[in-house]
Amino acid sequence: KGVVAKIDQSEVFVGNVQLMADNKVDVDAVDSAGTVVYVAQKTDENRTAKYLGYIEISDEVRAEAVDLMRELGEIGVKNTIMLTGDRKQIAEKIARDLKVGKVYSELLPKDKVEKLDEIISHREGKHTVGYVGDGINDAPVLTRADVGIAMGGIGSDAAIEAADIVLMDDKPSKIAEAIGIARRTIAIARQNVAFAIIIKVLVLVLAAFGMAKLWMAVFADVGVTVLVVLNAMRTLQNKDNRERLPMMER
Repeated sequence: KGVVAKIDQSEVFVGNVQLMADNKVDVDAVDSAGTVVYVAQKTDENRTAKYLGYIEISDEVRAEAVDLMRELGEIGVKNTIMLTGDRKQIAEKIARDLKVGKVYSELLPKDKVEKLDEIISHREGKHTVGYVGDGINDAPVLTRADVGIAMGGIGSDAAIEAADIVLMDDKPSKIAEAIGIARRTIAIARQNVAFAIIIKVLVLVLAAFGMAKLWMAVFADVGVTVLVVLNAMRTLQNKDNRERLPMMER
């Protein structure tokens, strides 16, 4: 809602309209596309807080954020949702600019967690729910999501600690790249598991019928190990992957 501070002999309130209402402060209605932060002051002479004015703050959407949304769509991420504490008017404008599927605005930290729980409970099949954030208020949601992604440079310590992935250069475009690296890695791991199991089961079946030779047993053990290691090394063959992996932690 905001912050309350004691300065000299007065009490200063800086926050949203709800904070003003809680402290019985009448504020001017402001029609703005930006975030409005109201300011009021209570002194020993005045038992009620006096409205002083407001500060208007507006954000700029990063150019690469538009590219990120397009790239996410290209790799199969179809359902995008914005959870924000910003006013509805601001949130809806940003959602339109970024072509976000749904937007939920004016959320407190606990509201974000509740909304994410609702999203997770209504997801289809085995779909994974990821959450990207950088603030202290995002820490509970980052922990609750299947995959939490935080910004390493501008992100708060709480968000970084709660996240599963940390983008060290604060570039949202790395999210699509990280998904690509993860999918490639998982695909190779599945290939290795399937290959190892098939070969070992085949040798066991031949051994049961007395048809297995010593070299087959050696191949099923040492040979398969060497082959899956070589196959796993394919993850290092992509030059882009080698450059991107250091940008992420954990």
